[in-house]
Amino acid sequence: MPFKVLLILILSINLLSCSKKEKSIYIPSEKNNPYILYKQGLNAFEKNDFFFASKKFSEAEINFEKPELAAKSSIMASFSLYGINFYRDAIDNLERYLKTYPADKHNMYAHYLMAIIYYEQISDEKKDLKPLIRADKKIDFFLKKYPDSDYSIDLKFKKDLIQNQLAAKELYVARYYISVQKWIPAINRLKIIMNKYDKTIFIEEALHRLVEIHYYLGLESEAKKYVKILGYNYNSSEWFEQSYKILNRDYDIKKQVVVKKEKNFFKKIFNIFK
Repeated sequence: MPFKVLLILILSINLLSCSKKEKSIYIPSEKNNPYILYKQGLNAFEKNDFFFASKKFSEAEINFEKPELAAKSSIMASFSLYGINFYRDAIDNLERYLKTYPADKHNMYAHYLMAIIYYEQISDEKKDLKPLIRADKKIDFFLKKYPDSDYSIDLKFKKDLIQNQLAAKELYVARYYISVQKWIPAINRLKIIMNKYDKTIFIEEALHRLVEIHYYLGLESEAKKYVKILGYNYNSSEWFEQSYKILNRDYDIKKQVVVKKEKNFFKKIFNIFK
């Protein structure tokens, strides 16, 4: 027998004997008790240890066999992520939850939390409009789907604030155009406030700016038209007095005042899901 063939035969025998000795046996890891994991998550949630709570709720979801309990764990993991301002992770988890458990009875809370997350990412009128538009759309969706829920009252209030913010954005841009004497785009922005955001706190200033611009351009009849609208709806406001002063230089102006509001819901959520 040639030496090369003999060498291959010896090597094959050695490998076979080694593989028999070292054959690994797969031992599945012991399944964790999902009820204990969920309880640990709830205890952490109650103590505001939201990072640990999200970890435990996620583990519980994987280990629960009943879909309704897995769904409950998933949504609680999202509330926990929200608690530590992990907004992107919370939204991703909520979207996954809604796809995985489309018929779950707690879907309303997922939609509510998404609306709140978008709302809390709203910055001032000089910054990005995306969170404002997302929040507005999500709140509209919620109010249409769950009009009689307790959460609708809160979201209706937030919807009003969003409308004010959108109007503030339009007014901010209009003021810029006024500062550079671009009258047509300024008028267009102010008319958006008139047509879309007439229930916001910015409608009075928008009307006043329309009076200012038209009077400056020599369109006195148009200026008077906006003064009349201001006078009819807000004749005790500062902006009406300012507008009236433009058309009546001898008019003496006096002064005026302002107001505020806000809220939290972790306790309520804890009581629902414990």
